[in-house]
Amino acid sequence: MTLPGDIRMARRAGRRGAFDVALIPFEAMRGWHFDPANGNLRHESGRFFSIEGLRVRRGDGPGRVWGQPIIVQPEVGLLGIVAREIHGVLHFLVQAKMEPGNINTLQISPTVQATRSNFTGVHRGRGIRFLDLFLEPGRARVLVDVLQSEQAEWFLAKRNRNMVVEIGPDEELETGEDFRWLTLGQIRALLTADNLVNMDARSVLACLPTAGGGQVAGDDFAAVLRRSFTDRSAPTLCSAAELGSWFTGVRALEELVQRLIPLDAVAAHGWEHGPDEIAHRSGHHFRVLAADITASNREVARWSQPLIQQRHPSLLALIVKRVDGVLHALVQARVDVGHLNVAELAPTVHCRPADHRAPEAAPAPPYLDVVLGASPAQFRYDTVQSEEGGRFYHARNRYAIVEVPESFDAASGTDEDTAGDYAWVTFGQLTELLAHGNYVNVELRTLIACAHALY
Repeated sequence: MTLPGDIRMARRAGRRGAFDVALIPFEAMRGWHFDPANGNLRHESGRFFSIEGLRVRRGDGPGRVWGQPIIVQPEVGLLGIVAREIHGVLHFLVQAKMEPGNINTLQISPTVQATRSNFTGVHRGRGIRFLDLFLEPGRARVLVDVLQSEQAEWFLAKRNRNMVVEIGPDEELETGEDFRWLTLGQIRALLTADNLVNMDARSVLACLPTAGGGQVAGDDFAAVLRRSFTDRSAPTLCSAAELGSWFTGVRALEELVQRLIPLDAVAAHGWEHGPDEIAHRSGHHFRVLAADITASNREVARWSQPLIQQRHPSLLALIVKRVDGVLHALVQARVDVGHLNVAELAPTVHCRPADHRAPEAAPAPPYLDVVLGASPAQFRYDTVQSEEGGRFYHARNRYAIVEVPESFDAASGTDEDTAGDYAWVTFGQLTELLAHGNYVNVELRTLIACAHALY
């Protein structure tokens, strides 16, 4: 796609910087070590994050207990976007930011994207620009402020503070080459490109409220989608009370027992520790790697850190259909290893298709066949998006929104044991839930943000 001139300029400016990411043996990392007592991979400061072992049990029976490495980062990070009215139109300040795991080095990121260790100066680097706009009470008008989760497959109970604040139209900020003011329409259009808007920006944008805007005319896809976002009086298949009761029931009845164990102990669950990777002997799941990074425009110019690399890309697909002129999405209540509160709402299909192709692979999840068998015309959205480059190395997943006929029967795509894990909701209902933390997972938040680009 054709990028706005400001973004082309920012990317050219970024390319003039010095960026290098080299995968290295664990022993070559500076500031990180494996604890001789338990094998956990830690930073010498005791801050940032650690790689530890996690033992998980889900119910009873074979295959319901396993162990794996997990990122432990109890501190809450900040993902913040500054808004400002320019010529009567609200604009948002984004930056072209380098992260070590980005496949294309620079991606469009929030104004501020930092861990608590970063903005409290543990890294001993430069200060973080515009941080005061988010942390000083009364400095800016708060539009969004909510704690949201990150990837529960790789993080244990990780949360970030997602914020949008607005400054006055006459307040000028010295932004420099790495930052640009873009309208919401421009950012949403960029969401139709692969690997351009990073995960953190997508998460924050999904949390923007959407109610109101008047009546929406028409019955094309854009109209029924916009009605789903903005018309709170539109008919729904599931009321707010019913949705809340269903989801609470899933959380109450599902069993998820998490216990941190020494990283050394995951060897009993098939994980092998080599000189330059920790990986499962099956060749599936993910790897823990080490990297040395140079970045001229970061708060610290050079550092080392562990990174997670997925073995196979995931498919995150949302099945949607029209109901009385309003688009509804089929979401699942998904239990994942690192969830803080057992389950969160997720896309209809949330899996790695390659994991279900081997002769002895696990059964395919519900609706995977519906998505893979859909015609090109049914794909309303279909792009590859990167996951968070600060912790994950070249992690890219396919995100899709697939429309099915109104006659589509959700029960036909599942079985008696899993039918109760799915519900039809409007995009407006999902947006209302995003005012609260730990209801909508980060993958579904991406699809909500990207759906805005379709009307």
